[in-house]
Amino acid sequence: MLQGFIPWPPELAARYRERGWWQDLTLSGLLAKTARRLPEKTALVHDHGRISYGRLQADSEALAGRFLEAGLRPHDRVVLQLPNIPEFVVSYFALVRIGCIPVMALRAHRHSEVGHFLRASAAAAYIIPDVINGFDYRLMAEQLRGQAPALRQVLVVGEPLPGQVSLSEMIARPAPAVPLAAAEPDPDEVATMLLSGGTTALSKLIPRTHNDYVLNARLCGAAAGFSEDTVLLAILPLGHNYNLASPGMLGAFYYGGTVVLARSGEAGEVFGLVERERVSVIAAVVPLISNWLNSDLPGQHDLTSLKVIQNGGARLAPELRSRLRLAYGCTPQEIYGTAEGLINMTRLDDPDDLLLHSSGTPVCPDDEIKVLDEDGRELPDGASGELVVRGPYTIRGYYDAAEINKTAFTDDGYYRMGDIVRKEGRTIYTEGRKKDLINRGGEKISCEEVENLIFAHPKVKAVTLVAMPDDIFGEKACAFVIPKDGETLGFAELIAFLKRQQIASFKLPERLELVAEFPLSPVGKILKRNLREAIAERLTAERAAS
Repeated sequence: MLQGFIPWPPELAARYRERGWWQDLTLSGLLAKTARRLPEKTALVHDHGRISYGRLQADSEALAGRFLEAGLRPHDRVVLQLPNIPEFVVSYFALVRIGCIPVMALRAHRHSEVGHFLRASAAAAYIIPDVINGFDYRLMAEQLRGQAPALRQVLVVGEPLPGQVSLSEMIARPAPAVPLAAAEPDPDEVATMLLSGGTTALSKLIPRTHNDYVLNARLCGAAAGFSEDTVLLAILPLGHNYNLASPGMLGAFYYGGTVVLARSGEAGEVFGLVERERVSVIAAVVPLISNWLNSDLPGQHDLTSLKVIQNGGARLAPELRSRLRLAYGCTPQEIYGTAEGLINMTRLDDPDDLLLHSSGTPVCPDDEIKVLDEDGRELPDGASGELVVRGPYTIRGYYDAAEINKTAFTDDGYYRMGDIVRKEGRTIYTEGRKKDLINRGGEKISCEEVENLIFAHPKVKAVTLVAMPDDIFGEKACAFVIPKDGETLGFAELIAFLKRQQIASFKLPERLELVAEFPLSPVGKILKRNLREAIAERLTAERAAS
């Protein structure tokens, strides 16, 4: 068992296995099972062609052997930072086949975040593209080597720098004669590490086992009506829990469907692919849906194959759900959950009240959910409080994070979601967040992380970051800053300073407000709610004036 991983208590593990939730099927076994059943069926569609299940299985097995040949071993952590390309899919299944643990970095992550992932996971390898949109991932990898003492290899899709290895060449070489049987992973072992949205400075590592993550994909796929006829359009990063297994790529592969990789979320690209590939399901987020509904391009395409548009990451307003149904003749499906485990989904046959207004119900009958007040007492249905959960695919602790786990989990093993909800029976209605996060169209921004960076500016005396409303993204970040005496600070100057800190672009504040003081509680705590209300009123007044 991987050191730093907290398993389920034996009595719960036995219950989940007896009830059929845990099938002792590995993630690579998931693909192999479907490949045996449907070897000629198209698994993946990409810019340059199609890959069958049989070919995908063979390629991932061959690459798994080359990884072993190159020195990777079971339990090795590998930071995987690739865009939505076939190499991502082949690499992912090759790693989990030999018990390596992919750490799922996103393309937008930069030095600050990736350095943390490499160190926190003690990663043995780092898989990257060469250059995308002018950003050179190879240079970043070299700059981070000195911060990651366990890092042995950097594998590159494209042209590697000296001292790096071409993953493209590894994939193209004939399969090595390396036996894989000795590296067969245990289904109870950690299979993948996802990243938390994180209210602390940097993301925590979320260890998902083969058993729990296969279940996650299987149940989410069932709730979405996945089958061999499913054609899923993947627009969002495959390295994100939503697009990977909720139900995402793994859900589609479990049921024998087809995954189509989109280059972008632009309406012309998306609906052109819907028409050409007869897409039946799109996994989307609020900003994409809003843009599509305000575009006339969908009307120029045949969308009769489209059955479901899913929304995850942030709540989709009821009026937008109604508009989706009217505009495209499809069912809107709300998906609310967490990379730590619990997934709630509206069902495709739900009555309108639930379909348009709720955040769904848990996908597993053994998901134990409670709503607690601030003192940890369970609240009755209809009362608002913090959602907590435990179950067969909800983790029991973050990886190697004993101190954080003391507050993130209750004494009896429930994970604290940090979201304020109310429930009616097992139906969830989200109302807001307890955690100090900004939800920019599904991308979570840690206020503390960005505040810490702004504090380093020589002109800044104090700073607090709050959410401001936005019609497209739901929320954006506004920085309230108290400058040092005699100083002033411009917005462009602040952004230039933060860009030099090499953080992901979605974390950058999109407005700066200079103030003389912050509103404080009697005990000296900054009243962020007052600031959120103030900036919302200011934006409303500015719109009215313009």
